Amino acid sequence: MPTLTPGDGQDLLARVKRARERRDVDATLALFRPDGEYRHDPFEPALSGELAIRDWCTTVAAAETHVEFDAERVWVTGSTVLASWHGAATRQHDAERVRSRGFMTLELDDAGLVVRMREWIVARSVGLDSTFKPEPIPAGITEAPDGR
Repeated sequence: MPTLTPGDGQDLLARVKRARERRDVDATLALFRPDGEYRHDPFEPALSGELAIRDWCTTVAAAETHVEFDAERVWVTGSTVLASWHGAATRQHDAERVRSRGFMTLELDDAGLVVRMREWIVARSVGLDSTFKPEPIPAGITEAPDGR
């Protein structure tokens, strides 16, 4: 891939923001190559391929609502985008508001698709979301897999 510009990095993070805030699994998958890899936690195995990433994203989307995501700083080097970010989400099953901060790396191929995405996330509960009434827990889901 040609060397990315700062604008390319900003554009990619804007797409990540739209996908996360809309809880749009298809938009998230459109960022990745079919054989892409996503590691949501440095101590967990990587999710490899479209099916594994789709399963993860579907689980997270079903467990959260009122999602916010904003990149704070975005850097580019070669074909890699690095970003520090902050966000928040309300857990569907108990209306608990969770704020998170993180850092991500997105390594792109020649077509601009994510080959490998890695995140380091710290999350903390900040109380109940008074604007949301908890919904019944979908079968098999108790919270977002990473505790957000």
